[in-house]
Amino acid sequence: MKTPEQRLTNIIGQLKGAQKMLAEPQRDCFKLLTQLKAARSATSALMDKIVGEEFDRCLLDSRNNNKVKIEKIFKEIINK
Repeated sequence: MKTPEQRLTNIIGQLKGAQKMLAEPQRDCFKLLTQLKAARSATSALMDKIVGEEFDRCLLDSRNNNKVKIEKIFKEIINK
């Protein structure tokens, strides 16, 4: 099982690959879109993992701080 850090490293690699493709004059648009889709999917999966594993901690920390922070967390999740 990959750690969140490993997942993020993979996402960064995917985005760097997409960046290199963009610099190619004769790039394959299908491959570029596939790379970007993979990065988007991996980012979504990482967000789900973090919400699932750390939401309680984040929510409890927020409860001690203020209501605005709790609302911000919910808005981030909903606007996924």
